[in-house]
Amino acid sequence: MDLITIGSGPLKVWAIARQHPGETMAEWFMEGYINRLIDENDPIVRQLRREATFYCVPNMNPDGAFRGHLRTNACGANLNREWCTTGDYVAPTLERSPEVFHVLAEMTRIGVDFCIDVHGDEALPYNFLSGSEGVGKWGPRLKHLQDKFAKSFRQASPDFQSEHGYDKDKPNKANLAVASTHIGQQFDCLSATLEMPFKDTIDDPNPLTGWSPERSMHLGGAVLEAIRAVMPELRTEK
Repeated sequence: MDLITIGSGPLKVWAIARQHPGETMAEWFMEGYINRLIDENDPIVRQLRREATFYCVPNMNPDGAFRGHLRTNACGANLNREWCTTGDYVAPTLERSPEVFHVLAEMTRIGVDFCIDVHGDEALPYNFLSGSEGVGKWGPRLKHLQDKFAKSFRQASPDFQSEHGYDKDKPNKANLAVASTHIGQQFDCLSATLEMPFKDTIDDPNPLTGWSPERSMHLGGAVLEAIRAVMPELRTEK
């Protein structure tokens, strides 16, 4: 697994992708995200790198990707249900979900002020966020940050929208074995899952290519505008 670190600022900004190895658009998103972050000619990212350190895991599940799995790692575990013990089994562990074990250990060591977990959805023809509304620490501060982030993302990319998506979790009913909710609860930070379509967006379809690697990469670059918008309100103290 790769952990790519970019920048030197005090804020800790994490992006992880492809927990489900069949969701290849997530890693293309990360390529666009990282390519923009290392562009020395982009004044916005130069500023971002002064204000934050970006921790990027472009492929959380390399063994599953190599084996051609859709949703599981080499051990048969769905990594996006391995972020804490739920009662049925202990998680994460080195035996069942070493990928999550090591990434969560690094997050705990370093800290997290923001996290986005990038996925693809087989059914919904939209790009959308699944937030952390159901975690115990959800409140006015996190709601404000998530709303501002989503608004800024819509402004940065017409391919992103907030009208359609999953049903929101009810208060204190989030599944904390899911990465974005677990991270939001443990670190009391803005944390969300980004879903992209497998086929295309219904709002602006491209009949020739559908939702392509190139469009995923553009969306990865655009999300930095939304991160920039909320940065002044992300705290650094722990």
